[in-house]
Amino acid sequence: MDPVNAPTEPQADSAALCGLVARFNQRLDAHARKVADRLGITSSQVIALRELSEPLTLTDLAGRMCCEASNAGYVVDRMAQQGLITRRPHPTDRRAKLITLTDAGASCRRNVLAALSEETPTSALTAREIADLSALLAKAITTP
Repeated sequence: MDPVNAPTEPQADSAALCGLVARFNQRLDAHARKVADRLGITSSQVIALRELSEPLTLTDLAGRMCCEASNAGYVVDRMAQQGLITRRPHPTDRRAKLITLTDAGASCRRNVLAALSEETPTSALTAREIADLSALLAKAITTP
């Protein structure tokens, strides 16, 4: 490799970390698909149900799902047809609706959370390691 264009140690470390995070994300996606198949829902619904711990606007849900609002809207429409969510008027924003779980949706969410906690991509980590990893990732995504 050309020594002038060789990555510096921090650049190489950053590139290696990006690769690890990408592979970890692939494992998380595969895990969500496995859970979805087992529960008879889509992997996007698994992610939406995981994130609906409280009523959310479509924009907020899309942000938590890391997708465009149009994609989240499709998922929400399907979940509404299945009786998993309802849309209620937002108390302070007339233009927005709050997506809220129905009783069936809350039950499905409990099943999703239980299934997601089985044989996870973090199973090899201790509770302390998971807490440390969570703290580091939270810091990385909230620091400008």
